[in-house]
Amino acid sequence: MSLLKIGLPSGSLQESTLNLFAKAGYRIRASYRSYTPTIDDPELEGLFLRAQEIARYVEQGVLDVGLTGIDWILENGADIVEIAEFQYSKTTSQPARWVIAVPEDAPIHSVQDLQGKRIATELVHATRSYLQEKGVVANVEYSWGSTEAKVQVPGLVDAIAEITETGSSLRANKLRIVETMFETTPRFIANKKAWKDPWKREKAQNIATLLIGAFQAEDKVGLKMNVRRKDLHVVVEHLPALNNPTISNLLNEDWVAIEVIVDENVVRDIIPQLKKIGAEGIIEYPLNKVIY
Repeated sequence: MSLLKIGLPSGSLQESTLNLFAKAGYRIRASYRSYTPTIDDPELEGLFLRAQEIARYVEQGVLDVGLTGIDWILENGADIVEIAEFQYSKTTSQPARWVIAVPEDAPIHSVQDLQGKRIATELVHATRSYLQEKGVVANVEYSWGSTEAKVQVPGLVDAIAEITETGSSLRANKLRIVETMFETTPRFIANKKAWKDPWKREKAQNIATLLIGAFQAEDKVGLKMNVRRKDLHVVVEHLPALNNPTISNLLNEDWVAIEVIVDENVVRDIIPQLKKIGAEGIIEYPLNKVIY
């Protein structure tokens, strides 16, 4: 039987990744401290690894496909095929950012002020490349952890390059963002040799289609309702539809059924309006996938 080896990120992205796969139709169960999850698809063999390592193992062919951030693809200089992009992070649906931060009272206000300074980060190569593009020469050193604390100790480092979603942790540590280097989002990637294999390529593309559909369904719901035909135009005008609504005839020729997909955050506002202008039998239901 053909088998596709897939790398899944452990750590902060693990829960959100498994939730996304579950909505896509894949049940992945992880045992405590186990590197090998069980997947309810016999054609998939999974491996939990740190996101920092996955691009390298995909490039080397240890894995056929994997999910990791563009930051770690850049950091490893990995030569891979990018199949799809997903905009989520460990706690939000927004992209995380790699930023350069300094203590609030530091006399550093632009990237040019980092000339000759010492910067601690986990993302050494990508940070060096960014500074070189800006014409800045600085000493960028690898941080083995507690990066935010290091810049607080006089004499250790002048700045840090760190990942943030909301900036709240940096503010809590009395740090100020000087520059945003780039946004990073998870990417579904493939080994180049595996991508040339017809079966593995189709399998990977099918997974990507389902994952994209699951991601696009997040924060959206479906609405069904019955509307008098004479009120149809007014009701449709109040629908912030993803696409044109589906309208079906009912046995009673004076009524039609409407089905539409809308953003979940507007439902609480539009349902009372829809009821007021004549919609009846309004049903809201969750979505697992939206495939364009």
